[in-house]
Amino acid sequence: MKTHLLSLAFAISLVGSASAEAPAPHDASKVEAGTYAVDPYHTQVAFTLSHLGFSNYTGVFSGASGELTLDPKAANKSSLKVSVPVKSVMTTSAKLDEELKSAQWIDATQFPDMTFVSTKVVLEGKDKAKVSGDLTLHGVTKPIVLDVAFIGAGTNPMNKKYTVGFEAKGEIKRSDFGVKTYVPLIGDALHLTIAGAFEKK
Repeated sequence: MKTHLLSLAFAISLVGSASAEAPAPHDASKVEAGTYAVDPYHTQVAFTLSHLGFSNYTGVFSGASGELTLDPKAANKSSLKVSVPVKSVMTTSAKLDEELKSAQWIDATQFPDMTFVSTKVVLEGKDKAKVSGDLTLHGVTKPIVLDVAFIGAGTNPMNKKYTVGFEAKGEIKRSDFGVKTYVPLIGDALHLTIAGAFEKK
């Protein structure tokens, strides 16, 4: 009984410690300027496309690397370069994951990375922006525009690193990048939702 009470007290203390930490503040005006590295463990590139017209199917890429140069007072001076290994693709089916990596789809052997390099940043309000850039996928480079929303910034309570986070959304046609398998049976439009976390260098 005594052991049980001690365990319960310890669990309550852990919950109390966690709840004492506030989430990152949502105030874009206070974000620190500087150079940031992609946090690969908390950055994801999710994609959604139509599956036979019956459902919208989602997968995710991870393991991103890259650099963000951020100047909140002069958005046009900000820049982003990110690379993501396409072999990281993951869905709810291991068999499908392997198929997607094959030459029939994104061909992770011949084209191991997809990259995005920004060319223009335009603010839209205090915490939103349109980020134009060049996306390279499957050996093809095309311009795209991402709608980016600021999520929060501050010192990460776990590793004590100053961190800033954004969410970006965009859409591409996979056939434009030479990935045409089963179009239009499997949707051509690829909806992207990107959770980006960056740690200050």
